[in-house]
Order: sequence, then structure tokens, then C-alpha cells
Amino acid sequence: MSTPHWRPLFIIMFFFFFLLKLLSAVSILRTPRFPCEPPHHSSYPFCNTSLSFAARAHSLVSLLTLQEKIDQLTNNASAIPRLGIPAFEWWSESLHGLATNGPGVTFDGVVSSATSFPQVLLTAASFNRTLWFRIGSAIAVEARAMYNVGQAGLTFWAPNVNIFRDPRWGRGQETPGEDPMVVSAYAVEFVKGFQGGESRVGDGVRDGSGEKRVLEDDDDVGGSHDLMLSACCKHLTAYDLDKWASFTRYNFNAVITDQDFEDTYQPPFRSCVQQGKASCLMCSYNEVNGVPACARKDLLDIARDKWGFKGYITSDCDAVATVFDYQHYAKDPEDAVADVLKAGTDINCGTYLNRHTLSAIKQGKVQEEDVDRALLNLFSVQLRLRLFEGDPIKGKYGRLGPQDVCTLENKKLALEAARQGIVLLKNEKNFLPLKKVAVSSLAVIGPLANNASKLEGGYTGIPCSSKSLVDGFQEFIKNTYYATGCLNVSCDSDAGFHEAIRIAKYADFVVIVLGIDLSQETEDHDRVSLLLPGKQMSLVSSVAAASKKPVILVLTGGGPLDVSFAEKDPRIAGILWIGYPGEAGGQALAEIIFGDVNPSGRLPMTWYPESFTNVPMNDMRMRADPSHGYPGRTYRFYTGSKVYSFGQGLSYSNYTYKFLSVPNKLILSGSFKAGFDKNILNQVGDGPDYVNIDELTSCDSVRFFVQISVMNVGDMDGGHIVMLFSRSPKVIQGAPEKQLIGFNSVHTISNRSTTTSILVDPCMHLSFANEKGQRVLPLGHHILMLGDLEHSVSVLI
Repeated sequence: MSTPHWRPLFIIMFFFFFLLKLLSAVSILRTPRFPCEPPHHSSYPFCNTSLSFAARAHSLVSLLTLQEKIDQLTNNASAIPRLGIPAFEWWSESLHGLATNGPGVTFDGVVSSATSFPQVLLTAASFNRTLWFRIGSAIAVEARAMYNVGQAGLTFWAPNVNIFRDPRWGRGQETPGEDPMVVSAYAVEFVKGFQGGESRVGDGVRDGSGEKRVLEDDDDVGGSHDLMLSACCKHLTAYDLDKWASFTRYNFNAVITDQDFEDTYQPPFRSCVQQGKASCLMCSYNEVNGVPACARKDLLDIARDKWGFKGYITSDCDAVATVFDYQHYAKDPEDAVADVLKAGTDINCGTYLNRHTLSAIKQGKVQEEDVDRALLNLFSVQLRLRLFEGDPIKGKYGRLGPQDVCTLENKKLALEAARQGIVLLKNEKNFLPLKKVAVSSLAVIGPLANNASKLEGGYTGIPCSSKSLVDGFQEFIKNTYYATGCLNVSCDSDAGFHEAIRIAKYADFVVIVLGIDLSQETEDHDRVSLLLPGKQMSLVSSVAAASKKPVILVLTGGGPLDVSFAEKDPRIAGILWIGYPGEAGGQALAEIIFGDVNPSGRLPMTWYPESFTNVPMNDMRMRADPSHGYPGRTYRFYTGSKVYSFGQGLSYSNYTYKFLSVPNKLILSGSFKAGFDKNILNQVGDGPDYVNIDELTSCDSVRFFVQISVMNVGDMDGGHIVMLFSRSPKVIQGAPEKQLIGFNSVHTISNRSTTTSILVDPCMHLSFANEKGQRVLPLGHHILMLGDLEHSVSVLI
């Protein structure tokens, strides 16, 4: 019997459609676009938004196989096709704008650039909390917009809130400076802005900045609210050495006293968690008192149990591997895995956990429950990011897109940040600002002056519309001439001096742009000298000698420089520090030099003389030890000579202060815990007593506002930073020389006064740590210092 001619065709078509259906099903399993995508993957309990984040996270973990769990313990978490969960990249960077350092951010799609704000250290020089919050918010909007078009992640590893302890550190530029209170305040504002929180004056808890802050549901520490994005405070803790002498960040053991641990290294991280509500912490490469930071259970337990941290803890990249490979703390990879997982590290940047956890479980060194604990933290953050609620384009931030990146508003914010951060360090005989009408020609000299990309700093992306410093000057002076002077920042040759001297002789005014860039200071590269590199100093002197008028020296880079020669040289009339000013730095500098903007920035770090390089960089002590010739570190404890001081910065106006309202004494009666006996107060010789902060129930009743009048005695309006310091009675060994207790950025009007107030919490601002790491409040006379003014406040019981 013959087969009908149509039957082979029917069979072929049947198999063809079957194959299409099969391929479609496989496609659904292998390439889900987002978790909980209907109709195939939206019915799981972890997709049920009526359940709590915790319940959903537990449900998800319960559905995973052991191998699927282990595959989540890396920054590039694997997809789980059978549950419709795509791969997830945890590592994106956003230190001062969207950066290309992490694999999560790319600029090869519809978004080809993002706003590049000044490097953090220069932004910190503004001492402006509102500005810090606005920058965090602006970066977050651009990041979420780029996520929506597949060019960024949702979890970002910023900010860097380590203390800028040593001027040689290559990554000091990434930090908000040397003062733990300032770094804490920056951490709070940036994180809240970045994660979608609020920052406004009102009722609520107070942060270390001296202002009240409204938090979203103050009794919640950040574990139940949703997130716009996830910020990560890094690197916990005492990470401030990359590569110096025989020490590297991978093998360095940071030996820290309890005293320094409490009042220097930990406060920024504590504030980041308690007030900023950061959803991530990153543990550092280095050891802390002999134990790798990512394996220090007591350190990570403090964050979770004492500070109330609810989020995930990531290792720095390959920091789990260093526990075995570099530090030899563990005897094999499986022990390293067990050490960090049991300590509380949740995820490894890198593949070490992914490769060795199964073996560690089989050997009984770690339990599956330890992996489950880590996954609950990880998935809880993803859930708070609304990752498991279907199509993100239909969600709260789905409207954001390319139109929200490089906006005019964000570009203006980058410009404003550079304006507020640039610091005027010298202005001999009011040489600056220059009058545009009096300048017919301008010579600009230096290898960085015409290279915008070199002035972005570390952890940067592709700027929206970056212009060089020369471009900025040419907007003001058409006849602007340029010479490199040095071939590069290393300045190993004087071959370019001749051309630099030639244009300096010809021009009316001369600006010399020198300093350091990423070839001198960066991640994994610390400096050995604080002097200008190579022949730069010779270039300055040669050009200054040739110029018809005194010259202006502009200094770049994050690390402090010993420019004592320039400070003392009358031929150098002006010195400005511009750090890494971001995409709008050229315009901001020109505006300041030509008087369109009144400079207001203050140094967030001490500038030391070259002799400081004799101090071992690996010595982590903050307090001075005169008997052994150790000068201490940062303005709080340093006893040596300085080139420029913390908080130093000039203006085109002069300012005078008045204390309008400030108490003369504070009485702690009624603040002690029940059963406390005043007769057992700590006694120190014949001096005044002190009390442990732990003995006080609260300092609420003795908090006070310092009301201040700021008079602008000058012809220019401008911003001004009010900085209130204190000096405590010397009743405890290691008391700070002085410490910042409050700061405000205010706008002032020429020849008019402005009032402002700073909240002082004695338990927080007038205390410090004793040798046991306990915070103590000295009794007796505390001196409040405001510019040249001093006022005594007696703390009594």
C-alpha cells in the first residue's frame, strides 16, 4: 500500500513545530530576562510580594540544590534556569560617578557616558552635607537608568570610608579625608542619597555631623525597607596601605590599639550602618591584629549584633584567596573557605568560594547551614531591590533611562562640587582674583593642564563632556598659550623647560599646573616622597623667575605635597589645590581664578613636610609617642610641623565670628544609670575626673546648640565653612590635641552677617576613647574653638 504523498510533509512539519516548542521552553529555562517572569516563573513563593522579605528569602534558599547555592557565592552569581533566575553581577562601582572598574558597568550601549563628579577627597573639601547627599542621589539615578538598559548592576561597591591616615597612601584620594567625624558624615549622606533615603532636618536620630536627621522609620536598621540601589561601605577595617616597602595590602597585618580602633578606625563604618543604613559592607585584604579581616568573626559580629547591620558582607576581590595564598592564616583552601564563611562573610569577589566550598563541606569544615546563612543575606538585599517582582521596567524606577544620564542638572552639580571643593592655599597681597579686563594673554604650563582624562582620579568612567584646564581658561582669555614644561608628571627631563619659559616671558600672567596623577598614586601604588615628582620644583622656580609678574601654582592629585618652597617664594603669589576635579574642573578653576566664584574649600587632610616619610607607613598608631620620636598622625594627634593644616583654606573675603549663644557649664546629674555611685568616679592624680560614657543613660538633657554669627568682611558674596573644634582637659593619656565637633557650610553676603547653629552632643563630640577602647567624657573645662575665638564649657556632675 502506498504512503500518501502528504504524510512525509506532515511528519516533518510536526517535528519542526515540536522542535520550536522545545527550543522555546529551553530558551525560557536558560535565558530568563528577570526573576519571576510570567507566565512560567511567577508563581513561586519568593515572588509573592505579600510575604515579608525574610520569608521570601527563606523560601528561595529552600528550593536550591547545594551546587546551586555554592554557585551564588561569587560576584558573578550563576543563573538558576529551572527557577527562572538569571545570572546576577554584584560588582559595580560608583565612587564619584559610574565607573568601569567593575564588570557590572559598561558604556558600549545606548548610554556612552555618565556624569563624572570630583574625586571624593575634593568633594569632601566642600564640607557640605547637602552636596554629598545630592551627589549620591544623582549617581543613583544614572546608575538605575543604566541598569534599565542593561549597562549597570544594582549593587555598587562604594563609598570608600577608610581614614586617610598616611599621606603616601595611593587611595587616599578616594576617601573623605583624615577626620573620622567628617568621614562618618560623608558616609551617611552619600549612602542615604544613593540608596534612595532622605536627608532633611527634623525629628529623628542624630549623626556625627551635629545635625538631626530624619531616617525612614528610625527604629528600623535597614532590613525591611526597599532600596533604589545598594551601597557598600568599604574596606572594613584599617585598610590604608597598598604597597610600601616590603608590605602589600595582601600580606599586611594592621596592628591597632583598642583606643585607636574605637575612636578612629571604626566610627565611619558604624555611622555608615547605624545612620546611613548601608546594605553592604566590604571586608578588607589586610589582617587586623593577626587575623584576616574577612575571617574576623568578632569584627563582623560587631557590625551585625552591636550596630544592627542587615545586609550582605562581601570580601574585597580575591580577599578570601589571600587568607591562604598570601597570609598563610589557613593551612589549605578549604580552611580559608571555612574561616570566612563562619566569620560572617557572605560572598567572595572572585571564584574562590565557588571553587572550594563543596570540598570544604565534604571535609566537614563548613556546613550547608553556613552557606544558607550567607544566601539569606544576599537574597534579602536582592529582594529589597525589588529584583523578584517581575519586569523592572514596570517597577518604581522603570521610567528612568538614557534621558536621565548626563542631564544638565547633573552637569551643573558636578561643576558646583568642583567650585566648592577647590582650596585656595596662598594669596599673597590679594593677587587673586585676576581681573579679566587686565589680562590680555595667559600662559598655562604643565603636563596635566591640557589633559582632562588625567584629572578624573581613580574609579572613573567616561565623562559626559570633560574639558581640560586650558579649555576652561580659554573661555575667559582668548590668548591663552600652553606648554607642557615636562613631558609627563614624572618630569624626568627639563627638555620642555625652554618653551615653558618662552611663553612665560611673553604672557601677562602665568598659571603653572603641577602635582601628581594616577602614575604617582593609585590602587596598589603608594608614594615614597611628598615632594613634587622629578624636576617639577625646578620648573616652577624657572618659570617664576622668567615671568613678568608673580605666578599662580595649581596643584593636582589627592595626596598631600610638601610645597614649602612655593609657600615661601614671593614670586609665587597664589597656590590652589584642585585634587581630581572631575569633568567640570577646568571651568571651576577658571571661574575661581578670575573671580566669578569665591573659593570656600578647606583641606580635609593635613599636609606634612617631606621629613614625615621617615615615619614607617606600617605603624598604625594615631597617638604621638615623643619618647620614641613618633609624631602621631592626623591633626588630632600629630605634633610635628605642617605645610598646611587640616581645615585650612582661604577666601577672597575675610570672616569674623561671634558666639551668640553657648552655655558656660553642663551638669550631668540625672544622666547616670541606676545604682551608679559618684564616689567611684575615675580619678587621675590631682586633675579633674572623667566618666565612662557607658555609665550614662543619655546625654539628651545636656545637648546644646552653639549659635554663631558669621560676618563676611569683604566685597564678595560666597560660601563659607564654619568649623567648631574642641580641646578637652588632659586627664586621659592619648587625648586629642583638638578635634572637630561640628561644621556647617553657609552662604554669606558681602558686608553682612549670617547666623548658623551647630548641635553639640557631649557624649559624642566631647568624648574620646581611653586605652581600653572605652569612650570617656572628661569633667572640667572643655575649650570650644571657632577661628580665633575660644569659649570654655565646664562639664560637671
